[in-house]
Amino acid sequence: MDTGTGGASVLPFGTPLIIANPSAGRGRDDVLRRLHAALEDRSIHADVVATAAPGHAGELARRAVEDGRRFLVAVGGDGTVNEVVNGLVDATTGRSHGNDPVLGVVGAGSGCDLLRTFGLDRSPEVLARHLSTAHTMPIDLGRVWFQDGDGQRRARLFVNVAEAGYGGSVMRLAARLPRALGAVRYPAAILGAVAGFRRVTTNVTVDGGTTEEAICNVLVANAQFYGGGLHVAPRALPSDGRLNVQTWGGRPIDVLRAQPELRTGRHLARPDVREWQSTTVEVTSERPLIVEADGEVLGVTPATFDVLPGALRLKV
Repeated sequence: MDTGTGGASVLPFGTPLIIANPSAGRGRDDVLRRLHAALEDRSIHADVVATAAPGHAGELARRAVEDGRRFLVAVGGDGTVNEVVNGLVDATTGRSHGNDPVLGVVGAGSGCDLLRTFGLDRSPEVLARHLSTAHTMPIDLGRVWFQDGDGQRRARLFVNVAEAGYGGSVMRLAARLPRALGAVRYPAAILGAVAGFRRVTTNVTVDGGTTEEAICNVLVANAQFYGGGLHVAPRALPSDGRLNVQTWGGRPIDVLRAQPELRTGRHLARPDVREWQSTTVEVTSERPLIVEADGEVLGVTPATFDVLPGALRLKV
């Protein structure tokens, strides 16, 4: 535990280490400045490190907890959070790299959908108040096994939402579009990926059995929101030891037309959407489908998803 010096507040998890993603742009800079000032007002003197390249947040997180740190705060979007989580917990074994680490999250740049599930999509000043308490909750992590570009089987953790199919194609296109597009980059990718994707016969195995049908997307959710506030999985609970699984039997254009329903969760009533709660999901398809997790393109199917119950403590 941090003993504190010079009147600094003593936190039960030690001095916070803020891992900030510069690629979030000016929004990140303003959030970081406001967060740091609000913590200082509470006599909490956090350390700050900035990421230098994709994947760096995970390296910083792992190194920090292996050196004895316990309290890390990710400042950025869902991709930054994903990297930090994979630095805190080993995807292959499901074991923490450190001593019971605690994760805090502050959204920046284009925002962080994960926070919406917990009602923490708030200002840096409000989040500083949350970060200065001892309150945490154990949350589940999702894990996906997929094939990488070399055909090797690999594992990756996700804390929010993962997909195989049209959603993966959208994320691949979004990653190629200029970041200067800002908040419109994801909607532009949704539209742009429509023409190049065709439904594919896919086997989806959940706890209750296997379905085989032509679909355009498989969604596996640990939390409820993605895509800038789409309420895609209103029945997903990140502390129930299960994953919310959905398949879309329609065409990509139908997904595009369903955007208003996705914002409210009403899409679950559509006849072309199936939904299950399951601890594991296996996805095989006639042709490889692109797999993404928390907005990061990983590889292709065949893919297996499972849940790691209570694998990480979230600062709330």
